[in-house]
Amino acid sequence: MSVASSSPPSRVPLREVKESKGTQTRPKTREVRERDGGGRGDGALAALFIAPAMLGFLVFLLWPTLRGIWLSFTRYNLLTPAEWVGLDNYVRMVNDPIFWDSLWVTVEYVVINIGVQTVAALAIAVLLQRLTQSSLLRGIVLTPYLMSNVVAGLVWLWMLDTQLGIGNEIISGLGVDRIPFLADETWAIPTIALINVWRHVGYTALLLFAGLQAIPNDMYEAARVDGASEWRMFWRITMPLLRPVLAVVLIMTVIGSFQVFDTVAVTTAGGPANATNVLQFYIYGSAFGRFQFGYASAMSVALLVVLSAITVLQYRLTRAGQSDLG
Repeated sequence: MSVASSSPPSRVPLREVKESKGTQTRPKTREVRERDGGGRGDGALAALFIAPAMLGFLVFLLWPTLRGIWLSFTRYNLLTPAEWVGLDNYVRMVNDPIFWDSLWVTVEYVVINIGVQTVAALAIAVLLQRLTQSSLLRGIVLTPYLMSNVVAGLVWLWMLDTQLGIGNEIISGLGVDRIPFLADETWAIPTIALINVWRHVGYTALLLFAGLQAIPNDMYEAARVDGASEWRMFWRITMPLLRPVLAVVLIMTVIGSFQVFDTVAVTTAGGPANATNVLQFYIYGSAFGRFQFGYASAMSVALLVVLSAITVLQYRLTRAGQSDLG
């Protein structure tokens, strides 16, 4: 009896089996889908949210800046079309003694304002961080900043009035002669600077306070164990580690100080004898008082260049982009 021989089953190499299994389609994870283009809708959504801010930037910042630069090369008074005059406005600016006097007055204001404000804000921030964590106290410190510059200027104008102001009433009660804070060439700029220090110091202090919160408490505890005093910890720990935040705050406050206008406008109007005729007020008077928009634009461009140079210099000298925190 013959038995039919069946052929042995064909053997598939193990390597081919592994390769066939490896080529099977697996469901894509969320990360893979986003990498392959599944997250393209997020870009459109982001552009939609950015569009209002971008529109505002183009309409209210970029376009006025470009138009102002173009007007600086023209003679323009709103009543007639702009007439191209090349560099005449800049030549006039260089030879204008009032422009240089206004720039010097502005620099004097900036030095007083930044010096006093930075020291006071740093002291307040350190006290808030080292002595108390009260949110109520931080709110009280910020209160003057909630007041507009115009209102703050008017309030201090009344308080420092030579005849009726409560400030001079107190001084007179102490047996000292009344001081014409806003009516004297010597006192006017320091007084305006201190008014703005009073208004902005709370906001600046809270910015520095936020920077202090990033410094680890372990460093202070280790220094205290080693017997370091508060003063030594301030110079050896607080100041080096706060430097990047302090540098950014200085850049912001310097730019804002060079743009002082409203406090001067409501208190002294540039007087007495141009003692408070800061550059922004002189630009405003040239444009809207004498309708010399081309010349005012040239001075504005010069101020833009000065602020840009100061910002770059500050950024490099203070190493604002670097941190000592490891």
